Amino acid sequence: MTVQGKIGEYIEHGKFICAMVMEDTGKRLRLLNQNGREVSLAHSRLVHLSRATHPHRLSREELLRDLKEVAERRREMMAPVDLAAIWELASDGPEGLFDPVFLAGLAFGEDADDDHVAAFLRCIFVDRLYFKYREGRIVVHEPEVVAQLRLQHEREQQKEALLANGSRGLREIWDGDRGAAWPERDACLDLVRDYYLHGNDAPESATARELLKRAELTRPHDPFFLMVKAGLWGKNENLALLRAGLPVAFSKAAMAEAATFAAPTVTELLVDRRRDFTGLRLLTIDGAGTRDYDDALHIEKRGDDFLVGIHIADVARYVRPDGPLFAEAAARVTSLYFPEQQVPMLPAVLSEDICSLVAGQPRAAMSFLVLLSAEGEVLDFDLVASVVTVKRRLSYDEAEGLLESDEELRQLAMLSRKLQQRRVEAGALLLPIPDVNVRVAPDGNTVAVELAEVDTGSRTLVAEFMVLANTLGAQFVAEREVPGLYRCQEPPRKRLFSTPQTDLFLNYRQRRQLSPGQLLTKPKAHSGVGVVQYTTVTSPIRRLLDLVMQQQIKHLLAGKGALYRREALNDLAATILTTQGRINLVRQQRHRYWLLKYLEMREGERLDALVLERGPKRVQVVLTDCLLESDLPAGGGGGASPGEVVGVRVERVNALDNLLRLGW
Repeated sequence: MTVQGKIGEYIEHGKFICAMVMEDTGKRLRLLNQNGREVSLAHSRLVHLSRATHPHRLSREELLRDLKEVAERRREMMAPVDLAAIWELASDGPEGLFDPVFLAGLAFGEDADDDHVAAFLRCIFVDRLYFKYREGRIVVHEPEVVAQLRLQHEREQQKEALLANGSRGLREIWDGDRGAAWPERDACLDLVRDYYLHGNDAPESATARELLKRAELTRPHDPFFLMVKAGLWGKNENLALLRAGLPVAFSKAAMAEAATFAAPTVTELLVDRRRDFTGLRLLTIDGAGTRDYDDALHIEKRGDDFLVGIHIADVARYVRPDGPLFAEAAARVTSLYFPEQQVPMLPAVLSEDICSLVAGQPRAAMSFLVLLSAEGEVLDFDLVASVVTVKRRLSYDEAEGLLESDEELRQLAMLSRKLQQRRVEAGALLLPIPDVNVRVAPDGNTVAVELAEVDTGSRTLVAEFMVLANTLGAQFVAEREVPGLYRCQEPPRKRLFSTPQTDLFLNYRQRRQLSPGQLLTKPKAHSGVGVVQYTTVTSPIRRLLDLVMQQQIKHLLAGKGALYRREALNDLAATILTTQGRINLVRQQRHRYWLLKYLEMREGERLDALVLERGPKRVQVVLTDCLLESDLPAGGGGGASPGEVVGVRVERVNALDNLLRLGW
C-alpha cells in the first residue's frame, strides 16, 4: 500500500504533530510536518495515518496551510468526546482490544473519518485513564486499573497543588511574611526540613528539590534560613541532634507514668525496709548549673579509719524494666548536655525532683558504706537501700575554697588522693586534658570558651569516690556470679609513660594509643581505671547503664537473684553501644559547632597552636585556647616539630559549613 500523499500524526515532546508523507523508503518515512520541518521517522512512530490521500500538485505553502488546518480542526473535535461514556460501552464487550475506527464511531455517533479517528486518538493520549494505545489498537482498561489510575491522577493533582501553592508560600515566608498560611504549609515545611537534614536520603527529596526550585531557593543553606524565617528553628539550631533522630520530647505514656509519683516522705520510704540515714551530714558537689543530683557523700571517723558513705539516687524505685519510663530511657541511653540545651534521659519531675538528691528533701538512695584506712585501702564495705537527706549543696568552686578549712572536705580530699595513687600504682592511666567549657549568651551571638582547671582537689575528690563506688558495684555483682554490664579496656597499644603527666602534648599522644572500651556481661579488667572489674552505677538519673546495674543490684539485695539474664543484658549492651555511637557523634559535632562560632568572632587573629603531627603535606595542630584540632599546609611554621607551640592565623571560619581554615 502506498502511503505517499497521506497525512500522518506522530508525537513529539508530548504534542501531536500533523505531517504529509513525502516519500516511503521502505524502512523510514520522509515527512513534511505542520511546522515546515522535514523529518525522517520509522513507520512505528506514526500514531495515525489517514486513509485518504491528499491532492497532488499542491505547493509547499499550500501543504503547510492544509496541515495546520487539519491539526486545528482535530484539536477542536476533541472537546465533545466523553471517554468515560465510551469506556462504559466498550468495557461491557467481550474483547479488550478495539479498532480505533470503531471507538471513534461510538464517540462521534457516526461513521468515523480520518479526523474523527485522529481526534479520538488524541483524547486517549491526553487522558490515559480509560484506554491505552498499543500498536494501532486500543486497549480498554479493566475497572481495577481505572481505579488505580484515578487514584494516581488524584495524587499527581495533589502534588501539583502542593508544589504550586507551596513554592508560592515558601517564597512569601522568605520575603518576610512569617504568618503566611496555606493548606499545605506544614507539609511543605516538613519536606524542606527533612531535605536539608538528610539530603537525597530524605523520603521525598525529589519533591522538596522541586519545591525549592520553584520558590527560587536553591542555595545550599536556603532551606536552613527558610526554617529560621518560618520560626521553626533558631539561628543556632542543633542540626546534629535533629539529623541523629534522637528523641527530645517524652511520650505521653512516659509522662503519664511520671505523673503518678509524688515527692516521698521519710515514713513512706522507710516502708521499703530502708536504712534511715536522714540524720547524717550528706553533701553534694556538682557544677554550678547542675539540676539533677545523682550522688552525695558523707564521712565519719572510725578510730584510725574512715567510714565514707557514697549515696546514689535510687532511680530503680521509680523506673521499672517493663514500664514506659524505662522504654524512654532505653531510647535515649543517656542525658545530653549542650551549652544551650539539656535533653534529659528521664522527665524533669523525676530527674530534677523526685529522684534527685535535692538538699533538704528526703530521698530514696542506694548507699555504699565503705570503711577505708588512712592510706585509702578498702577494709570493708556494705551496700544498702537507704533514706537520705542532703544537708549541704556545694559547687566545685565552693568546695575547692573549703578543702583546707572544712574538716569533712579535708578528710575526703585526703582519701581521694590516696585512692587515686593506689589506682595509678595498679596501672591506671590518667590523662588530664582540660575540659572545654562553652558558654553561650541567651541571644546566641556571644560565645565564651574557657579551659577548666585540670584535676582540682574538689573534682578529684568527687571523681575518685565515684570510681570507688563503681568498682565496688562491679565487685558486688561479680562475686554473686550473675551477669552484669561491665566496662572493660585492654592495655594501651603503647604506653608512653608510667606516672601521670601534665604535658598536654604527651597526653594527646598517649590518648591516641588507647585501646577501645568494651561493654561485656562478664567481668574483665579495665586498664585505664586500674581495676580488675568495673561498671558505672553512680549516675542512674543520667545513664541507662547505671540504671540497669542499679536494678540488678537491688534485686540481688532483696534476695531475689538476678533481675536480668545474660541474653537480656547482651541486648541492652547492643542498644547502649549503638545509640552511644550516635550520641558521641552529636556531642562532637555540636561542641565543634560552638567552637567554630567562637572562632568566627576571632577571624583574622593569630592564635597559639600545639603541633601534634607533622607529615609531608599537612601539619596537624590543636588550638591551645579551645583545644580544637585542625591542620595546615606543611610549608610554614618554620619547621616546628611535634610538641612545639606555633602561631597560626584564623583565615576563614563558618560554623554552618563546618569550615575552619588556618594559615601560617
